Order: sequence, then C-alpha cells, then structure tokens
Amino acid sequence: MEEQNKALNPQEQIGPEPSRPGPLKPHRGGIVLALGILGIFFIFLPGIILSFSVKSERPPLEVLGLLPIVGFILGSIAWVKGENNLNDMDAGIMDPTGRGLTQAGKICGLICVVLMILFLVFAILIAGDIRR
Repeated sequence: MEEQNKALNPQEQIGPEPSRPGPLKPHRGGIVLALGILGIFFIFLPGIILSFSVKSERPPLEVLGLLPIVGFILGSIAWVKGENNLNDMDAGIMDPTGRGLTQAGKICGLICVVLMILFLVFAILIAGDIRR
C-alpha cells in the first residue's frame, strides 16, 4: 500500500527543488535612475544657464550646445541599462527589490531621448525658417 502512495505522490517523484546557480546580482536601480535624472538635467541646462546669466558672462554657445548631447548620451545609457536590468530581474538573475528605481530610471532615459529628438526637429525647423 505504501508503494502505491509513493507512486501517486508527485512531489516524491520529482525530487528536491532545483537550486539557483548562485546568489542574485545586486540591482543597479539607483545608478539607472541617477543617469536618467542627469540626462534630463543636462538637456535643460543650457536654457537654465542662458536665462540666469548676465550676457557678458555667458559661456560660448558651442559649449552650451554640447550639454544636451551629454544628456542624450546619459539618457540613452539609462534607457538601455534599465531595460537590460529589468530583463535580468524577470529572468531571476538580478535582485528584484530595485525594480521601481530601475523602471523610473528607464522612463527618465526614454524622456531624454524623446526630448532630444523633439529639440532636434524644432532646431531644424527653425534653421529652415531662418534661411528664407
């Protein structure tokens, strides 16, 4: 009778639970969020500098033009790293406690990329109107 009970019990047939291959990788949600926030900051920094500086003390426009590019790069990194980290969390490789921070950083990175594209389109339209 005991042999029949063992045959009917699926837990005993499967065996012990498979163990994880090792500890989970630590999440990098704070880093991803910081990159996203810095990206947004650098995109808007030229406007902030121009609006609060005296005309004689303004930095050259070439320098101010590079700051949004830095913001775009930081935002792109945040977007890609956020997506990779979320995939690792879904796969069970990375610690899922930083999911909220990672999602927020990924969204900030996406906002950076979209803002930069909109600014470029706006600049191209303005440059076209100036030439007329």
